[in-house]
Parts: sequence; structure tokens; C-alpha cells
Amino acid sequence: MSRPYYRPIPTLAPGADALQLAGGWVWFDRVEVLHRGGSATQLAAAELPEAVRTRLCTPRTSISGLSMDVPQIMGILNTTPDSFSDGGLFDAPAAARAQAEQMLADGADLLDIGGESTRPGAKEVAIADEISRTAPVIADLRARGVTAPISIDTRKAAVAEAAASAGATLINDVSAFGFDPTMAETTRRLGLPACLMHAQGAPETMQDDPRYEDVLFDVYDALEAHVDRAEAAGIARADLLVDPGIGFGKTLEHNLALLRGLSLFHGLGCAILLGASRKRFIGTLSATAQARDRVAGSLAVALHGVAQGVQILRVHDVKETHQALALWHPLTRVETG
Repeated sequence: MSRPYYRPIPTLAPGADALQLAGGWVWFDRVEVLHRGGSATQLAAAELPEAVRTRLCTPRTSISGLSMDVPQIMGILNTTPDSFSDGGLFDAPAAARAQAEQMLADGADLLDIGGESTRPGAKEVAIADEISRTAPVIADLRARGVTAPISIDTRKAAVAEAAASAGATLINDVSAFGFDPTMAETTRRLGLPACLMHAQGAPETMQDDPRYEDVLFDVYDALEAHVDRAEAAGIARADLLVDPGIGFGKTLEHNLALLRGLSLFHGLGCAILLGASRKRFIGTLSATAQARDRVAGSLAVALHGVAQGVQILRVHDVKETHQALALWHPLTRVETG
């Protein structure tokens, strides 16, 4: 029989036998034990193997100074002319600065600044161009007194290094250190935490015909291997985020399977980042052609992620996400005293 995969079944109502998931706001008292080929059983949380229980329950350490025991909002700032949702809106420095300041005022806990579109079909951007789009924006924000964590969304070590010099505090690599062979060592040397995202193929071709044996297990295994390689390079697991890569080499059904099984990824022992904001599958399911009109669908996915214990939500619509979370927390709080 294939290896078992342990998916905690989240609950917001902790019972006497419930365990706290990743030190956060979600609990579980039962676990779904899954195998490739469709075999599934349930197990009481108290009966988990000790190593699995430790991975699932150990509180996640702070990332870039942000506590992982509450959901955090990452505001997306694309300084690109061709991103799928907001390309060209914030590629001028003044516009980028204004958008960053607005997102922080609206409730963003951290910013994710990128200078290369990774939408389906996007072409690679030259390193010098990517640096010129991102590092000056980061430096300008720091010079203006912005102290919030800033992530650099890049696959390239030279871009990450320039961003770190300008004040970035997190590296968000959609290739999980697979594009640039020097990225892992650069991250270790810089001493920054990193997000490792799963993608099948490069942006140019990733949506041509994505296929998996079983997408949930295949993505889990790939992320597990990425985390292991990062650890081998000298980066502590506690300094790593994982992202299942919604929309990166996935069909509609692949995305839905990953979202339904999100809690499985807590077994990697890392905090989880979810980036589904305004993506095509939301438009398909809601018959919403324009990305900017997918706010409500994006909020539905974000709140689903929070109910699964996801620690960081990467979103375009910060104000709306902040408002949704402000309601979600008191509405779902269970009094145990």
C-alpha cells in the first residue's frame, strides 16, 4: 500500500479531545487517512503517529515579524505592465507607492511586490528590468517610513538580493527555488524567510495541458521535496511558507481538489500561503469574465482558506478581505468557558 497522507478535519469548536492545528485558530479531533488509489479512513487525533502529530500541532513561528496564530493579509502590488488583473495600473513609481500606502491603510499586514508577471503565457523578464521595477519602490517605501514586512515576488536571486538591500524581508518564489539554482543559497545568506510555491511548468506553457496522477498528493509530495531541499541548503523549516500554487499548471478541477484538501498541507510543518485572488477558476465558476469583478468569489475562497487554517492570504482586494475577516472572527468564535 502507498504511504499514508494525514488530513486533519478542521473544526472551529474545540472539544475535549481536539488538538490545536499549527498553534492557530482551528482545531481537529479526527484525521482523514488517505492513500493513492482512493483508500480513505478516519482516525482519532489522539491516535496519530507522534511525528505526524508534532508536525500538525507545533505552533508556526513568526514570519517577517508577523504572528502565524492569526490570519494575515498579503497585499499584491504588481509593478508590471502585463499582470492578469492589474497589469499597467501600478508600473509607474508614484502609482506603486500610492497603491502600497493605500493597501496598508486598508488593512494589509504585509506587501508582496513583483516585477515579472507569472500569468499563463507570460514571458520571462530580464533581471535588470525586474530589479528596476521593484527595488526602487521598496527603497522609496522604506524611506517614507513604511515598516510593514515587504515580500519580493521573484524567481531570480539577483532580484531578491537587490530587493533585500532595498528593505524586503521575505522572498516569494513561485518556482520554489527551481528556476534559479543560486536562489536557495542566496536566501540562506540573506537570512530571509521564503515562500515555496508549487507550479507545474513555466508560466509560458503551464496551462497548455496540466496533468497529475492525483493532484492533491502530487502537489504535497512536490512541496515536501522542495522543503527538504531548502532545509538541506541551510534554511530552517520554521522560516519557510508553502503555497499549493492555485492556477499554476492546474485545471479547474485541480484547483478545487487542492482547495478542498488544503488542511493536508499543514503536515509539512510550515505556515501556508494561499494565493487564489481573482483567478480564472473563480471567473469560470461565477461566470465573471473580468478579473476585477471577482471580488466576491475571491472572498469566498479566502474565508474557506481561513477555515482550513491558512495563515496568509495573498489578495488584490485588501479592504474587502479585511472587512470579511473582521466579521468572520466574531461570527465563528466558539465560547469554551
